[in-house]
Amino acid sequence: MECCSSSSIISLSLMLKPPPALTTINYNGNSHWRKRKKRGRCLLQVSAISYQNFIHFALNETKRHTLLLPSPLQERYSSMIALDGQTRLEMLSFEAPRTRLLRSMNIEGEAMQVFDFAAFPKPEFDLPIFCANFFTAANTNIVVLDLNPLHDVTSRRDYKEKYYDSLMPLGLKYAELLPWGGKLTSESIKFFSPIVIWTKFTSSKSKHEVLYSAFVEYYKAWIELMEQAVEDTDPSQIMCNLEAQHRYLTWRAEKDPGHGVLKRLIGEKLAKDLLRNFLFSGIDELGSKTFLDYFPEYGSEDGTINQKRSIIGKSFENRPWDTKGEFVDNDFRN
Repeated sequence: MECCSSSSIISLSLMLKPPPALTTINYNGNSHWRKRKKRGRCLLQVSAISYQNFIHFALNETKRHTLLLPSPLQERYSSMIALDGQTRLEMLSFEAPRTRLLRSMNIEGEAMQVFDFAAFPKPEFDLPIFCANFFTAANTNIVVLDLNPLHDVTSRRDYKEKYYDSLMPLGLKYAELLPWGGKLTSESIKFFSPIVIWTKFTSSKSKHEVLYSAFVEYYKAWIELMEQAVEDTDPSQIMCNLEAQHRYLTWRAEKDPGHGVLKRLIGEKLAKDLLRNFLFSGIDELGSKTFLDYFPEYGSEDGTINQKRSIIGKSFENRPWDTKGEFVDNDFRN
């Protein structure tokens, strides 16, 4: 992709399913795990797992390095109870001198736990977008953790060298500890960096400790990049950054697989509002282009948006970057 085309990420595919007959693993945030059987069946006590310590670390670490102020979004989006009367959604949002929006959504229920955390830079900075999407249900964990490139790291080698070459040892460390999670579409791959963690694992104390360690190290790395970032003064570069982020937000709000989960939890109207105006806030403020302006290949004959996740139809079973962060399969590129 060239300048003024953004890189984005694809979210986790989150599916609500009835708890299967699995071993119960309880995690209370203090590394206290235990197994329990109930009525001859083994169930995962998902409600015992909490991502609150991830949130607390991120906010405390941010406050150590910059002035963190509540976002105006906080007044409107703070918490809500799902239609089941039990599952709770909690939202936090902030802004900082170099960060347009830092926000989190934490979903806690009997059937699943979700942690969705992101930090979006202001257009004056070409910083990557920090993204953490963690999903736990039954005995399954699905994880995406990345510093999403604002600009394409294959065509923009200067951008890759600026932000990712020094982080490759970190990425390789956790690529071994948290192995590649299987097939990802070519559309998804274009939106990730060479250090992305995309993994699936069965719940265990050791795996969750590794995940927390990865989150801490990746966020510290992003904070360091944020502190070192030089503000762009060239109006054309600022517009390039702005359009890149707007393109990303437009993709996420339209194609985020989490839409289905939110729809089941809080209904279609509230789900769309939460996606567009909180999770991916900025669509209406940062630009006026539509989804099909950015992604015309998704247009249908009747002018609507094709609902398929992938138009290209290619997927990657293994990590498509080498140890130097070079992409080893360029067939999918535009």
